[in-house]
Amino acid sequence: MRWILIRHGETRGNAQKRYIGCRTDEPLSSAGIAALRAKRYPPVARVFSSPMKRCLMTADIIYPMHRPESIRDFRECDFGIFEGYNYSELKDSADYQRWIDSGGRRPFPGGESREAFAARCVRAFEALRARPRAGDSALVVHGGTIMAILEAFAAPHRDYFDYQTACGEGFILEESGSCTPLF
Repeated sequence: MRWILIRHGETRGNAQKRYIGCRTDEPLSSAGIAALRAKRYPPVARVFSSPMKRCLMTADIIYPMHRPESIRDFRECDFGIFEGYNYSELKDSADYQRWIDSGGRRPFPGGESREAFAARCVRAFEALRARPRAGDSALVVHGGTIMAILEAFAAPHRDYFDYQTACGEGFILEESGSCTPLF
């Protein structure tokens, strides 16, 4: 059995390269919807999703025959004071420069640390893995959620940022830990 990890479709904030985390509940953009409809995703027996609009909308488009089970801890990271801003708007901020200089290891000011975020995503995924299931399952989640899960479970081990994925794309994770891009 496989896990199909899919990043939600594009939102307006994603197109503008903004930090869109758990504080901004944006819907998909029309371009994001069109891009999802142009792809064919693997069939699955179950669908799990972040409770954010962009993920639920994506799940409904990709898997209309399934009602996704919402998993609260699959929400994107809390980007704190960076939420809603992009690089060009933050580049002169001392807080942002400190975060960049840390390689993304410092907690987001007023938000979540990468470690705390990854820990909640991994706990939620471990709970799903412990459930009995038949057939492949899809996780329609956020880019950070995918990175956290794959850093913990994919083999051979790779770094968190090695699993960055574009909107509407993702990875197939085998129970053995083998991981391949979805497209």
